[in-house]
Parts: sequence; C-alpha cells; structure tokens
Amino acid sequence: MKQSTKLDAVTQPRTIERIVTGVATSDGAGVKLTRVLTQNLQQRLDPFLMLDNFRSDDPDDYIAGFPDHPHRGFETVTYMIAGRMRHRDNAGHEGLLQNGGVQWMTAGRGIIHSEMPEQENGVMEGFQLWLNLPAKRKMIPAWYRDIPKAEIPEYVTDEGVTVRVIAGTSNGVAGAMTREDTEPLYLDIDLPADSLFSTTLPATHNAFVFVYRGEVEIAGTLLGESRMGILANTPHADGLVLISQGSARAIVVAGKPLGEPIVQHGPFVMNSKEEIFQAIKDFQEGRLGGAG
Repeated sequence: MKQSTKLDAVTQPRTIERIVTGVATSDGAGVKLTRVLTQNLQQRLDPFLMLDNFRSDDPDDYIAGFPDHPHRGFETVTYMIAGRMRHRDNAGHEGLLQNGGVQWMTAGRGIIHSEMPEQENGVMEGFQLWLNLPAKRKMIPAWYRDIPKAEIPEYVTDEGVTVRVIAGTSNGVAGAMTREDTEPLYLDIDLPADSLFSTTLPATHNAFVFVYRGEVEIAGTLLGESRMGILANTPHADGLVLISQGSARAIVVAGKPLGEPIVQHGPFVMNSKEEIFQAIKDFQEGRLGGAG
C-alpha cells in the first residue's frame, strides 16, 4: 500500500564519480543479459559483488533459464520487473517470482538451485544483485524468502515520485528486508517528468544508481538509460538527489562495506583460495547445501 511522505532534507548531495556501461553477456543456459557490476568493481562497491540486468521480449533470449547451479558465501536478490520465474532448490524451497516481486536468497554454506522462466512469450525484465556475506556468516545455513509485490512498502512524494523500498529505510519508510552487517538500501524509483527525489545516505556506504528508463540528473551530471553511476564517497555528504526532465525509472543501491578479502570463483565467493578449493570439493562430492 502506498503512503504519502515528505522528503528528508539533503544539504550535501553525492556526485557521480564514474559512469559505467554494462557488458552484454549470457549466463545460465544462454540467458542474454547485461552485467553492470562486474568483478573489477567488487572492491569499489563492497559489499556488492554483481548486478545483472535482463530485459527482452524475445523468448529465445531467456526461455532456457538458469538450470541447477550452486552458490556459497553470499546472498542473491532477484527483482522481477516483468515476467515470471520459478525457483527450486535443494534445501526444499520453491516459489514463483512474479511482476514486482523479489526473491531474497542466502546461499550461506551452500545451495543448489534453479531459476526457470514460467512463460513462453512476452517481456521478461529484472535485476539480480549479489550481496556479500561477512566472513563470520559465510557458512550459515541457506535461507530463502519470496517477497510478493504487495509486501514491498511503497511511498509517494509530494511531486508524485513513487518509491518501492526493497531493503533498508528511505525517508522514514522501512523496506521489506534488513541486514545487520551490510545495511543494504535497495530502492526502485519511478519519477514523473520534471520531478525531484532525494533520500539520505550514510556517508560510509558505497552506493550506485542504475537508470533503466529515461535519464536523470545527479549533481549536474546526466545519467542516461542503461548506465550505472557510481556515487562518490565524499566526506560529510548526506544523501542523494535525482532530478528528471522526462519520466524516468532507476534503482538506487547502497551498503556498508565489509572491508574483507573477496575471492570469487564462478558461483562461490569466499575470503581465501583455500575456502574456494573447499567449496569446489564440497560441490563435487555432493556436500554443498541442505536445509537450514
């Protein structure tokens, strides 16, 4: 349910440090997508490890889906803008991710899952974000939650901006999810033409904006469609201001860096090579995952 809210004052907004163009790639059984947050940005955008954007109305681009594959050491957050995806895993979880819904999965010590489209035509669009786990929590039991669209808090500003709060808190509205160690903020922002949106952000957090419709202006810099703007970690900066001329949609993601070593090998993200070797061995010997 949408609620009306006034915006917190932002006196020193963050600027854009760098604009990133995603890399076209494929994953799973050949799903075409754009990888926006790549491995070379993991340290800069700690605790976030990856962001994929998928958007197509051609079934050949997505119909093969993501058959069974393993994960260990982090969380995946899948946000479906349009389309339907069926999740199954070896911990006994199953769910259907639909328009506007979110799937939040903690791989922890290990999980093997599949994500398969449940449609034969039409648009499939969304994001998958990888959120790191601290060393002390990398081997916790796997966990999973389906969050339907109706359970994601929304608010509307005086200028008609609609904000969905997937995680964290924005302008006094608490989102569907919280995480103590990484303190993630995940917003989907729908801006009508000639509107302004602001939200406070902790100066300690790494943050980025990805525009997936139209364009927005951030501290005098124009951020175009399908571009990610990495926000500068300016001391004493207190938030973010977005301005739209035409209508636009963007996600805003921020989180508290863990400051720990990041060692990734495919679907495993740990703190050392030895832990990666163990993850591979556990997977090969059938010891990855289980109910938690």
